[in-house]
Amino acid sequence: MEEFIVPVVIPGIEITTPRLVMRQWCEEDLAPFAAMNADPKVMEYFPATLTREQSDDMAQRCSALIAERGWGIWALETREDGKFIGFLGLHTPGYNLPFTPCVEIGWRLCADAWGKGLASEAARAAFDVGFNRLNLNEIVAFTALPNIRSQALMQRMGMSLSPDENFDHPAVEAGSWLQEHCLYRLHRDDWVAVQSRL
Repeated sequence: MEEFIVPVVIPGIEITTPRLVMRQWCEEDLAPFAAMNADPKVMEYFPATLTREQSDDMAQRCSALIAERGWGIWALETREDGKFIGFLGLHTPGYNLPFTPCVEIGWRLCADAWGKGLASEAARAAFDVGFNRLNLNEIVAFTALPNIRSQALMQRMGMSLSPDENFDHPAVEAGSWLQEHCLYRLHRDDWVAVQSRL
C-alpha cells in the first residue's frame, strides 16, 4: 500500500475558476445551504435530509477546518451573481474506512446548478490544490452504488474505480439500499498525465 502523506497546512486560500469562487463559508450561506440539504432530490443518495440545525452544524465544521488548515470543503459561489450553489472540496474522512487514512474529494450542489459542468470545473480546481499545493500522492472519492451521477463525475475527472474495494459505509443503516459504497482513486501521476494532454 502506498504511504499516506499527511497534507500540509497552508494559508487560507480562495480559488477562482472561470465561473466560480471556492471560498470560506459565511453567515449568508446558512439559509440556502439548509434549503439544499432539505431538498429530497439533492439528498436522494443520502440516508436522510438534514434539519436546519444539522445543516448549520455541517457548515460550521467545514468552516472550522478551513480556518485550521487553510483548505477543506469550500463553499461554492457563482462569479456572475454571487449566488451560493453548494460545496466542493477536500476532506479527511472521520470514519474508520478500509482505505483510511486518505484525502477525499466531495461535493453537493443545489439541483438548479446541475448539468452545467460547474461541479467538474470546481473539481479540477480542487485536484490542482490537492496535488500541486498539498503534495498529495492520491485523492479518493466514494459514493453509494446507486449514485450513478456522482460516479460519472468521478470518471470525467479521470478517477479509476477500485472494483474490489466496495465497502459498507458505517454511517448508513445496515440493510439500506445505500449501505454499499464504491471507491474511486486518482493518483498524482495520472492527474499530471491528463493535464499535460489538455
